[in-house]
Amino acid sequence: MSLDLTADVVELTRQLVDFPSESLQEAALADAVEVALREHSHLEVTRVGNTVVARTVLGRPERVVIAGHLDTVPENGNLPSRLEGGVLHGLGSVDMKGGVAVGLKLAAGLTASNRDITYVFYDAEEIAAIHNGLGKISQTHPHLLEADFAILMEPSNALVEAGCQGTMRVEVATSGERAHTARAWMGSNAIHKTAELLNRLNAYEPRKPVIDGLTYHEGLNAVFINGGVAGNVLPDACTVTVNYRFAPDRSEAEAEAFLHDFFDGYSVTVTDSSPGALPGLTRPAARAFLDAVGGAPAPKFGWTDVSRFSALGVPAVNFGPGDPLLAHKAEEHVHVEEIVRCEQQLVAWLSETEGESR
Repeated sequence: MSLDLTADVVELTRQLVDFPSESLQEAALADAVEVALREHSHLEVTRVGNTVVARTVLGRPERVVIAGHLDTVPENGNLPSRLEGGVLHGLGSVDMKGGVAVGLKLAAGLTASNRDITYVFYDAEEIAAIHNGLGKISQTHPHLLEADFAILMEPSNALVEAGCQGTMRVEVATSGERAHTARAWMGSNAIHKTAELLNRLNAYEPRKPVIDGLTYHEGLNAVFINGGVAGNVLPDACTVTVNYRFAPDRSEAEAEAFLHDFFDGYSVTVTDSSPGALPGLTRPAARAFLDAVGGAPAPKFGWTDVSRFSALGVPAVNFGPGDPLLAHKAEEHVHVEEIVRCEQQLVAWLSETEGESR
C-alpha cells in the first residue's frame, strides 16, 4: 500500500484510516510515510525505528514541530472507513489519523514556509510509555525535536488546548493484624484503617492555578482498593491506589511531596508518574499561532505527549480535528469540516508574511 499526498486532506485521511496500524504494527504505514515524504526535496527525512521525522532547513528565525502518532487501538468492527454526510467514520479517524493527514499535507505542500518546520510521525503512543516513539526520539535524538513551539495534532475539536496536566499514581498502604472474624478483637482490620484516608480524599479541595490565563483544575481520587485474605479472616494489609492529576506549574517532585504530606501517617509509594506541560502561550510563536487560528484557548485536562516537549523546554499545545470523547470507541468518527479547517488554519499561519494576522 502507498499514500497519495496529492489527494485532498479528507481523502488522505481515508487512506490512513484504511491502512492498518495497531500499536507495534506500524511498520508498513511508517514505510509508506517515509517513501511519500522522501519524494519532496525540500525535506530532510530521518527514520528512527517506526518514527519518521521530516524537517525543512530554510534558515528561518523560528522552528515549529508538528507531530502526530501513527498507531491506533485494536479494530472494533470499525474498518474500512465510511464517509457519510460530511462525517468520516472509522478506526483512528479521530485518534488521530485526521491530524496525521493534516501534517502530511503540510509537509508535502509547504515548500517555503515562514518558519522552519519539523514534522514527526511516530509509533506506539497508545500503549505503555516504554514503547512510545516520540519518547524514544526525545532520549536518543533530542536535536530532532529542538524548536520554539510544538503542535501535537491530538483531537481537540479543532480548538487549542494548551499544555497538559501531570499524572501520578501512588499506593497508600495500611497494616493490621490477622485474626478470625469470630474473635475480631484479637486482631486489627487493615481495611477499616483506610476510613480516615478515604475521609481525607472526600474532603480534598482541588487546586485551580491560573497559568498563562488558563485555569487548571487538579484532581485526587482513589481508583483501586486491594485487601483481604479470606471470608473469615481480618486482613492485615490493605492498599488504596490514588491518582493525582496535577497542574503543570508543579513538578513531579513537588507533586510527590504534596502526596506524602497529604497522606501523612501512611506509607506512600509512587507506582507511575508523568510530568505536566506548561502552555507557554506567552511565547511569540504561540501568540502568533493563537491569533491565526482564533478562538479562546482552553487548558488540557488530561495527559498527552505535549509533556515530552515541555521536558525538552519546548512549549506545546494540542490542536487537531475530532472530538477526543470519541477516541477508541467503535463509533469513532470525525466531521470532515474540522479536518479541512485545521489544514487551512495551519497553512495560513505558516504562509503569512511578517506583520500579517498579528
